[in-house]
Parts: sequence; structure tokens; C-alpha cells
Amino acid sequence: MAKGSVRGGLLLGLAVVVALAATGVWNPFPGLWDWVDRSEPISEPDVVWQQRVGGTPRSVTIAGDAVVVEQRTRVEARSLATGAQLWERKADWAAVAGGDRDPVVAVGKLLVKGYELLDPTTGVTRRRDDDAVAVWTYRNLLLDARCTDATDCTLSAWDPRGTAPLWTAFLPGVHSGLLADNPGLRGTRRLTANRIDDGVAGAEAAPPLLGFPVDGRVHVVDTATGRVLQNVEPARDERLSVVGGRLLRIAARSQDGTCYFAISARDSATGQEAWQRAGVNLRTADSAGCVQREDPQGARNVLIGVAPDGREAVIDGYDGRLLWVGESGTKLIAVDDRSAVFRAADKRSVIARELGTDKVLWTRQASGKAGAALTPYAVVVADEKPSRLAALRTSANARAVGSQGMIIGEGREIGYVRFVGAAGGSSTRPPGDGGNPRPGGTDPGGPDNDDCGPKGELCPDPGGGKDG
Repeated sequence: MAKGSVRGGLLLGLAVVVALAATGVWNPFPGLWDWVDRSEPISEPDVVWQQRVGGTPRSVTIAGDAVVVEQRTRVEARSLATGAQLWERKADWAAVAGGDRDPVVAVGKLLVKGYELLDPTTGVTRRRDDDAVAVWTYRNLLLDARCTDATDCTLSAWDPRGTAPLWTAFLPGVHSGLLADNPGLRGTRRLTANRIDDGVAGAEAAPPLLGFPVDGRVHVVDTATGRVLQNVEPARDERLSVVGGRLLRIAARSQDGTCYFAISARDSATGQEAWQRAGVNLRTADSAGCVQREDPQGARNVLIGVAPDGREAVIDGYDGRLLWVGESGTKLIAVDDRSAVFRAADKRSVIARELGTDKVLWTRQASGKAGAALTPYAVVVADEKPSRLAALRTSANARAVGSQGMIIGEGREIGYVRFVGAAGGSSTRPPGDGGNPRPGGTDPGGPDNDDCGPKGELCPDPGGGKDG
């Protein structure tokens, strides 16, 4: 058969198919496109459910029995049990406050005052605000700031589902960057890892003190009472950071071609020095004249420093104790105020150790590029060659972790993986999580702070044992 006859036959056949599709008689294209665009499993073994969302997620958070997916111009919620869409709203930002039992979703638009608090399951508005310019979300608290003019602002604290503020405090203005959800305060920087979202652990309990940067000064606010305890201006060579109920004055001085560091931790009520330590590099300065442009690395009540001999260390922000000092060649990849996860010097394993003791919690084979994240419910380990998330053989990313499982994602695909041994049904509160703890006072060891020190030594043990 001539080539022209074959080409003509194919064109005629295509024209017939298009005509049938246009008249509604027969349309093969949707099924064909579904076959071409079908989703490949993002986990092996397969996920409980897998769904494609409208756009690439900016953040994913488990909120009770719902999964909140923040995208560029909208936010949606899906059922944690089935992945089915529950609701969708236009919004430029979204953040989840509250614990497993009382979560809410704060949503708003950029450069527009106000926000709404939505029920994560129904999308119904629980509370609306028309004046706030910034919102901070925690497991036990929601803070917002509103300003009548550039030098007259009010900070208010709310229970996540409360209808009246717990307290209000005056701030003489807010930093120009304090807009939308969870703008930066003076605290610590989390360690990060490839393929694990920075917010994988979800909202944490509000720390006892927060440091608000305003016009070059730091205003230290007690989250239990709303009292502004200190209003401090750093010296030229200092950076201020609020960690573990202390105001840290971190000095970096350039001399002999290197940077010399000194830390002075101050009592929040009296301003007196509580502890000091010299020679530890908190990674706050760059190489250009020791200018400190970053907060120290750490999490909750602990700091990460580097000793003069190059070994990494974890320091208690409240009393200055050395809780963990690595051996030569080890690399810290995740930390909270109870445990440290680090790569072994031989780069063949990842080890978790209880802070303040020599107790090894577990050891896992991993490559020299493995990363990790600590959450209230699980430790997520991301590795390469083979590509794994913890015990999951997957090329996906960890997006959010809950008490029964975690959300993983790849591109616009998200899926839910249940932990081994986790039963179906509603979420259960993990031991020591506290559900919805009260905000902490100035002492991080207070019984209402959900933070009893790395070994629980600052709180009485109600059950006579430890969390495993």
C-alpha cells in the first residue's frame, strides 16, 4: 500500500473519532488521558490512600481527623481516613493551631488585615478577625498582633478555639516583616533535611518566652501572662535570642582572622546572668567580619554549638549544661530537648541518644547523606540509595506526621501511610503529648509547660516511669 494512502487513512480515522467525540456519540479521550496521566504509587507497600491536589503543596498538616493542604492561592482539607476532599477555600496562607483534640485552621490573604479560624473537618468559620496583621500558631495557643499605627500595636493570646483573648500586651510597633502566619521571632533555627518538610512535626507548644524584634530591639514576652519582661537593645557585636526561658546575648568578636564567641544567658525577670559559656560557635555569624545574621541552631529549649575542636554539642538553654557532645566525625542531623539523632563517624549508620545520658535509644543503618526529623509521634529518617523514608521504600517526601501515621508527597500527589501496628479510627493522644497543654511560664520546668527537661527531671513523674 502506498504511503500516501496509509497517511490518508489515518487522517480520515482521526477525523471520524473527533467528529464522534464532538457530537457526544463516543469520546475515547478522557479515558486515554486518564491512562496517560494516571498516578504511580508513591510508596511501597502502598499507601492507605493517594490523591492529587490542585497545586503543589506549600505545607501539609495533620489537624485531628483532617489533612490541611496549603497551596499558593488556596487551602483545602481532606479526610485523614479516606483522602476525600472535605472543603476548599481561597487563601494566600494557612496555619494550624491546637492539638489533636481541638485543632483550628487560620487562613488569610497577603497584604490584607485579618484572618479566619476554620474548623478543619467542616471548613466552617469559628472566629473572624478583621484587624490583625500577623498570627502565630501553637498547639496550646494562638497569638495575633494588630496595630492602630506604626508605633502602637497590641499582641493578644487566645485558646485555639477560644472566643475571648487570654491576655493582651502592648508592643511599640511590629517589624515590617511581621506579616501573615508565623513571621520570624528571635529563637532558634531548626536543623533541616532533604525530602522532609520543615513543618513535618506540626505546631509545637508555645515556649515560655518569645522574643519579638521591634526597631532593632527585642521585646521579651511571657506567654503565660502576657507581661513584657524585657526590652533590650543588642550591642554592636551581639545577637539576641530567646531560648529555654532565657534571653541569650551572643557576642561574636573578630580577632586574628577568626571569630571568638561568648554566650551570656540572662534571667528574664531580673536581667541577671544565669550562665555563661565562651568558645562555642552557635553558627550565627558569617565569615565577613563575624557579623551575626542568623539565629542559633536548635529546637525547643536546646542550642547546637560547635566547640573549638570541631565537635558538635547540644546545650541546655535554661542552665547551660552540655547535654550531648559528639565524637570527632559525627554529624548531628536532628534534635529536640529529649534526644539527639546523629550520623556515626563511619557514615554507615544513624544513632539516636537520650540527651543528658549515655543511653543509646536505637541505631539504624544509613548512608552518609541520611537526614532526620524528630516529631512527637515518630522519628523520620530520609535516606538515599536506596531511597527510603524510615522503613518505607519510597522516593516521596515526608509532609506531616500524626499519631497514627504520616502524609507523604511527591509533586501534587499526597498519600497517607499508617504506622505499623496503628489501628484505624480516630486519633489517640500519645504519651506525654499533653493534648492541649497550658502555656508555659518563665520557668521551662513548670508543670504546665509540657517541657520537663531532657530527662523529665524538672517535673514530678505521675506514673513512675518514662516514655519509651
